[in-house]
Amino acid sequence: MRQFTAIVNPTAGGSAGAAALLRVARLLREAGAELETEYSRNLTHAQELARQAGERGRVVLAVGGDGIAGGIGGALSGTGTLLGLVPAGRGNDFARALELPTDPSALARVLLHHCPRHVDTIEVESAAHPRTVVLGSVYAGVDALANRHANHARLLRGAASYYAGGLRAVATWRAATYRVTVDGEEHGHRGYTVVAANSAYYGSGRMIAPGARVDDGLLDVVMIRAAPRRLFFALMNELKSGAHVARPEVRILRGREVRIEADRAVPYGADGEVDAVLPVTARVLPGALAVLC
Repeated sequence: MRQFTAIVNPTAGGSAGAAALLRVARLLREAGAELETEYSRNLTHAQELARQAGERGRVVLAVGGDGIAGGIGGALSGTGTLLGLVPAGRGNDFARALELPTDPSALARVLLHHCPRHVDTIEVESAAHPRTVVLGSVYAGVDALANRHANHARLLRGAASYYAGGLRAVATWRAATYRVTVDGEEHGHRGYTVVAANSAYYGSGRMIAPGARVDDGLLDVVMIRAAPRRLFFALMNELKSGAHVARPEVRILRGREVRIEADRAVPYGADGEVDAVLPVTARVLPGALAVLC
């Protein structure tokens, strides 16, 4: 029987993290599993708790949103520690990519009985962050600005905060000139964003990279060119289904290592947490993390 250590982010959706864990914890304990709970002060503390639990041979449960999932998953990347997710944040995009159930009973069955799946992670390097490992995506441009606005939204939650943040970001964005190098080949780009995606989803369920797979050893590089703002608003709606990839303004490349540079201090983010500026390098770490899904 698996032994679990749950690490809760108290700020993910207010009390949502603790409530989500309680529903699953009862089922795990009724099945005979041992479960201990740790409350993190911040993401760095959560990562420390995860490493310590992994060293004791325990399954680590990341309870919260994409920030804590990516932070803990990144900390456990390459360690052999088994990760489970209890989604309780605004976006839950990596859990969505893993097709994790939202029903507590179904999720408990996954955590108790399913075999691990080895998935890729992303090593991220920049001047501000010499080495960070995340799970979902690295995005540089208007979406990073939108995420910054969403993180500071006080009145809106979930997809609404991302959508409002996107509207605000697009209204003030001016196209940037990028230099994108994929596996050593340089590509010019002028537009709204460049996304290096391990997962298909970001921004609370938006399918930015429909062809991305978390275990194929590659990053999907999505570049959205400059276009009239009215077209970009339409494109934002198409992100719900992935239909945007058919537009001529969208270009998709694939590779193992991506470097993104720009002609000004363009912001970039990763899994909703990193808030820095270009340049940044993202490289895939194939099969580096074992996760229950």
